[in-house]
Amino acid sequence: MLLHIKMNPCTLPTPVPDLDGDQRWYSIHRRFISDCREKDPDVIFLGDCIFEALQGSETWNKYFAPLHCLNFSIRDDCTEHILWRIDNGVLDNVNPKIVVLHVGTNNIKNSASEVAEGVLENVSKIREKLPNAYILLPSLLPRGQQPNKLREKNLCINKLVMEMTKGLNRVQTVSIDKGLVQSDGSISHHDMFDYKNLTNTGANKILEPLYDLLSQILYENEPDLYLSQSD
Repeated sequence: MLLHIKMNPCTLPTPVPDLDGDQRWYSIHRRFISDCREKDPDVIFLGDCIFEALQGSETWNKYFAPLHCLNFSIRDDCTEHILWRIDNGVLDNVNPKIVVLHVGTNNIKNSASEVAEGVLENVSKIREKLPNAYILLPSLLPRGQQPNKLREKNLCINKLVMEMTKGLNRVQTVSIDKGLVQSDGSISHHDMFDYKNLTNTGANKILEPLYDLLSQILYENEPDLYLSQSD
């Protein structure tokens, strides 16, 4: 009797299908690889729409550009797409002190546990490539103008990722979702213009905790710094 073992698609490295026929995603990936050869970043962002939209923004220029950061985020990436990019050179030829990984909000077809496992697989891949780097995991943000199932799922993913990474050396979760949901449960378009991606106002509101943590790791220069998990 054959046993059929269901594989978690969130943990299987997969390129984005070239549905438009313009090789855009592959072109962006190749540009990132070229940046690795030419630059020496202290921080690399690997992610999806949340950080891709920050590139060149007021928030990026204020908080992250001075920290010698490279932003390797692509708008629609899911956990499996970043896994493929890691397998295919996006972290080769670099030695950053910190990798900031934000992924999972686009895995809308997958369960919370599948997505959390995909995030953890990305952490493992990053650790293989960069044994000494800190890996920071900003929380997935709430989405939608009013409470909804995707918000609930992202909250569940955040809790699962926090539990699964406890005790891992130089792996840190950081909550960046405070202040977005108002007292009536709604999200303002002044903070998230499409109730998924951040405005400059929203970005400034939530990214200060991440900036503070990055600065602490980069500038305190304590080799034995071990950070407790964020609540």
